Amino acid sequence: MDPGVAMTPHLAVTLAVAACAVPTFFWLLFVSAPYGRHTRAGWGPALPPRWGWILMESPAFFGFLGVWLLGARAWEPVPLAMAAIWLVHYGYRTLVFPFRLRSTRGVPLLIALTGFGFNAANAWVNARQVSAVGDYRAWVGDPRFAVGIGLFGVGWLINQAADQTLLELRNPGDTGYRIPHGGLYRYVSCPNYLGEMVEWLGWAVLTWSWPGLAFFVFTLANLLPRALHHHAWYRRTFPDYPRERKALVPWLL
Repeated sequence: MDPGVAMTPHLAVTLAVAACAVPTFFWLLFVSAPYGRHTRAGWGPALPPRWGWILMESPAFFGFLGVWLLGARAWEPVPLAMAAIWLVHYGYRTLVFPFRLRSTRGVPLLIALTGFGFNAANAWVNARQVSAVGDYRAWVGDPRFAVGIGLFGVGWLINQAADQTLLELRNPGDTGYRIPHGGLYRYVSCPNYLGEMVEWLGWAVLTWSWPGLAFFVFTLANLLPRALHHHAWYRRTFPDYPRERKALVPWLL
């Protein structure tokens, strides 16, 4: 780091978010996070899945919204556009997706609280970046604005289509698992995670900031190992699972 850069609280929390990526990656590479299909005993009290997800995701929506509204540049066109796409993603994750879940497997309270804490810190640095710290007054004509918005939009569409496929695998009251087919499921086991990675790559380009980059790096550290665990679980569980599918990136990984 440039010794002339002041260590502000905003920069310190941003570095903490980025630093979390390293232990998160190596821990999750060997230990699958115990929720969803990887739920298992030994992780303490659990919340119903709906409320576990709401608790985890709520700071990313409500916290971001509150911090963004306090920013001096919040209502400028580019910060407003940035906030809109963030809030569309996390509005769905916090207020819609949990009520569409058909899983009955609880979310350990420890996992929910850990997610809450990370999302609170991450929402704070990113909301302050777009509404107070960053200067985006000349950003509309910059290629990074168009590329970032485009990547985010593509990733969001991939994520939504993949989630919808998973939701349609189950009828009301059905708690079992089936092999998903169609769309990017022809090529990978976890297109929903691929879509989310593309979204936050788009956010990093769009904001061109350390908080945006830190969040993208953490997203990779969090979702790449989980995709590998999902892929291995599918192969163990279903003898007829398509052998040509990769875990996350078509034809590569």
